[in-house]
Amino acid sequence: MTAGNNQETGTPLSMRKLLPVMSGFFIMGFVDLIGIAINYVKSDLALTDSLVNLISLSCFFWFFVLSIPTGHLMCRIGRKNTVQISFAFTFAGLLIPVISYSFSTTLIAFGLIGIGNTLIQVALNPLVTNVVSKEKITGTLTLGQFIKAISSLSGPIIVSWLASAFFEWKYIFPVYAMVTLISAIWLWGTSIDEGNKKTGEQLSFLTTLSLLKNKKILAFFVGIVVLVGVDVGVNTTLPKYLIEKTDIALHQAILGNSVYFFVRTIGAFIGGLWLMKHSERTFFRYSVLIAFLGLTGMLFFHSVSGIIAALIVFGIGYANLFSIIFALSMKLLPDRADEISSLLIVGVSGGAIIPPLLGVVSDFFGNQFSAIVILAICWIYMICLIRVVHKY
Repeated sequence: MTAGNNQETGTPLSMRKLLPVMSGFFIMGFVDLIGIAINYVKSDLALTDSLVNLISLSCFFWFFVLSIPTGHLMCRIGRKNTVQISFAFTFAGLLIPVISYSFSTTLIAFGLIGIGNTLIQVALNPLVTNVVSKEKITGTLTLGQFIKAISSLSGPIIVSWLASAFFEWKYIFPVYAMVTLISAIWLWGTSIDEGNKKTGEQLSFLTTLSLLKNKKILAFFVGIVVLVGVDVGVNTTLPKYLIEKTDIALHQAILGNSVYFFVRTIGAFIGGLWLMKHSERTFFRYSVLIAFLGLTGMLFFHSVSGIIAALIVFGIGYANLFSIIFALSMKLLPDRADEISSLLIVGVSGGAIIPPLLGVVSDFFGNQFSAIVILAICWIYMICLIRVVHKY
């Protein structure tokens, strides 16, 4: 059975084709290692927040530069081949800290990881549509985020164990490099029918950017910018915020990230099952409001348990928002799914915009509390987006 027939009939495709594609979401989660790296690099090299948060810029800047070109590349060489190239960049980036560890090499490493993540985020979501029926796209993408969340969850746990057992958090890089190589070989050996590809003449920067003339696409694009910016902001700020409020050790504070990703993992799994059968609109509204409650709640607690409780509430609300926006956008204009994917992934550059801003603000005020306030203010846009989704 071909992928095209699968989408027409809605018949489930064999797990032999689906599993290697979904393994890409696990590799996609490696970018969340940046939150851990920023905190350890700051501690190891005695850097300011403004300077160390440039690591986030070096990583997520590439989403702004390469997302649309990646969409064009994908239409020329195929979605699967583009994902394979992303594995190569990710693998190279993960090897650099093993060879040399300094602020400059860390910038280069996460730059390569950012390039790889840009490629995989543009190509992997459309590739999913080649192995599942249209009716199951939202649920499958959400389950993909569940797999990504498992990857994100495992990072802080592994790093905390390495730091406490071997006093060397950087050992996680060769581990992730090996996993990337295995996933690349697995996908390479899997045959996937992608249907007819568009030619380069049918696509251009202008035609892709013209999608922003659609008010819903524009609103969803800004939503991705805010979602990713706040997510990376929480990921990088949380350990420092816990240390500031409770005076715990860094390897303990890092575990707060694991709690965050664990909650998102469970939330994405449950949400994926729910969205297989139910509408996204009501789910989106309650998710946004729950997340806002948790984010603002972090400002009012001064204990580890209180901050983590608020973080759990935020994680529950956040878990499915990215995949919902992505799925709604691609279903809005299904014949332009590749272009929509590349355009929306430009929005992931929000991870290069908000964290450096948080670094400047926290250095100026001398605390991490101010950074959380900025994140809460940014989230107000997501509340405004509820109206757009409700009219979908």
